Amino acid sequence: MEEHSLCPTGTPAGNKASFRETSLAAQESHVPRFKDSVGLQMIPGCTTKQIRSDCPQSARRFALMLKILSMIYKMVQSNTYATKRDIYYSDTLLFGSQSVVDQIINDISCMLKIPRRSLHVLSTTKGFVAGNLSYTEEDGTKVNCSCSATAVTVPSNVQGIKNLTSHAKFVLIVEKDATFQRLLDDDFFSKVSPCIMITGRGIPDLNTRLLVRKLWDSFQIPIFTLMDADPHGVEIMCVYKYGSVSMSFEAHQLTVPSVKWLGLLPSDLERLNISKDALIPFTKQDENKLASIKKRPYIACQPLWKKELEIMAASKLKAEIQVLTTVSADYLSRVYLPNKLQFGGWL
Repeated sequence: MEEHSLCPTGTPAGNKASFRETSLAAQESHVPRFKDSVGLQMIPGCTTKQIRSDCPQSARRFALMLKILSMIYKMVQSNTYATKRDIYYSDTLLFGSQSVVDQIINDISCMLKIPRRSLHVLSTTKGFVAGNLSYTEEDGTKVNCSCSATAVTVPSNVQGIKNLTSHAKFVLIVEKDATFQRLLDDDFFSKVSPCIMITGRGIPDLNTRLLVRKLWDSFQIPIFTLMDADPHGVEIMCVYKYGSVSMSFEAHQLTVPSVKWLGLLPSDLERLNISKDALIPFTKQDENKLASIKKRPYIACQPLWKKELEIMAASKLKAEIQVLTTVSADYLSRVYLPNKLQFGGWL
């Protein structure tokens, strides 16, 4: 294992303390190990860095880690929980910014090789869930996701929920909140066949990813994704399926390699005769993002995905799910999704 110190080698020893932490930032420059059944995993010989109390360059970070570790210790002892936001607002002058707290908590979790929730630190939830699902929260509150016209917020402590019950035939992950709400308004989760719908409202937060994994572990039913036909949508789908570099040390608890790409496929646009006037030209950022995705190790294991990405790259056009309204207003819920699910139109 390669080790770096944040201090010059000539720094006097004196009375000192130090942390030796895995550097998540350093991983970004490497290709993480990929395993098809798990996703992106931390490299066994990843770079580490030493943070010392007697070094001007790392003394402040050492103090902040010690402060947060102290707060974590008290929460574990009292069996209480706090969000990362709570920790930041406990001393905004000391921490300076939310991103500092976020990075330190990730590094502590990685250093101790335990999930963040085991530190009693919760993420702020932004995801929603609806459909044929009921469960009991840690405090005993019973939640029924099918008895309301509005969605239920993904629980902040997913590991604490129990008594999950569902007759759903599949789970549908929807990229955008607007599409999710439209399907909710159309009562999609009960019209076609019983299902569970979930959205991370863009890039999914930790709790949404944990819930998708818990649903898979609990029910072992197919999990489909409905994303925009653009590089950003593909990126989000890959986070659910294969994970991310920054959370690769938790891959076993977060990824669901069985996730299938239901739509919107680039090949669907031609098949449905979607007018090119309704499509959006690629930006330079889109081109760079797509080129990056095509180089990732898991794409080699997905030849059908690769073919779709090549269609997207050749056309240099992208489409939002809402483009299906150019066919008819309710085409998504009335025709597109039912046909896909009935005839196996997923990858």
